[in-house]
Amino acid sequence: MHRLNRQIRFSINPFAPAQTGFNSYASKPCGSGLSFYLALWVELTGKLDPDTGFVVNVSRIDQALRSRVVPLFDQTIRQACTDRRPLSLADLTALLRCAWPQVQSAFETLQLTKLTLELNPYRTIQLNAEDSDVLLFSEKFEFAAMHRLWNTQFDEATNTELFGKCANPAGHGHNYVIEVTVEKPAGPEPQDWIARFEKVVEQSFLAIVDHKNLNVDVPQFKVNPTVENLASFAWNRLVGRFDPARLVRVTVWENDRTYCTYSP
Repeated sequence: MHRLNRQIRFSINPFAPAQTGFNSYASKPCGSGLSFYLALWVELTGKLDPDTGFVVNVSRIDQALRSRVVPLFDQTIRQACTDRRPLSLADLTALLRCAWPQVQSAFETLQLTKLTLELNPYRTIQLNAEDSDVLLFSEKFEFAAMHRLWNTQFDEATNTELFGKCANPAGHGHNYVIEVTVEKPAGPEPQDWIARFEKVVEQSFLAIVDHKNLNVDVPQFKVNPTVENLASFAWNRLVGRFDPARLVRVTVWENDRTYCTYSP
């Protein structure tokens, strides 16, 4: 089976008439002025069509989402603004659940396996087919740190051969990004849950590594500070701290070409 993923981008200005727009790369429909910008990923699973090589033509996905799902968001956002009512994670999860059958019914021979809503470039929520009662919440954070890759059991030549420039005696720095993903019941979240989630990440991990020399300033970090070891270190610092949510995975980007995800 193949898993095909497709994203659509749309923006809604709840204080202006509905607009269509023509720039599908930026957003379509495209609300005028200051708008709510959202991006929705859909994952469809199925067999390849031997004639086309497609799971499905992605233009069909675009059409289905824009005709069946975007109006649900438009209506919900406009009503919330009219009522001066905030939209919580639980509200957005309920909205994704309403969208789920609308998407699935458009693709009878395929299975809808995932809907992921990007609330902004750094925060997402996700529903999976395996358990629609569970919400996956992800948020990205950045930190700066320096390290030197070096194994004291090896001689200088071996270290240089293994780690190259990363074995530089003076070390080198990275602007890291960490994405923390937890799963929680899809119902209403406790008050200020996101703020408490962010505080845990800040106090339990970021405060320890941000603007630090990982080899020297972080005594808890007793292994070679590769991105792989940094991901597992982050997991060990965060696991069990997000009640009632459960840590699912941690991803650390060393740069935009290198990242590692850790999940036991």
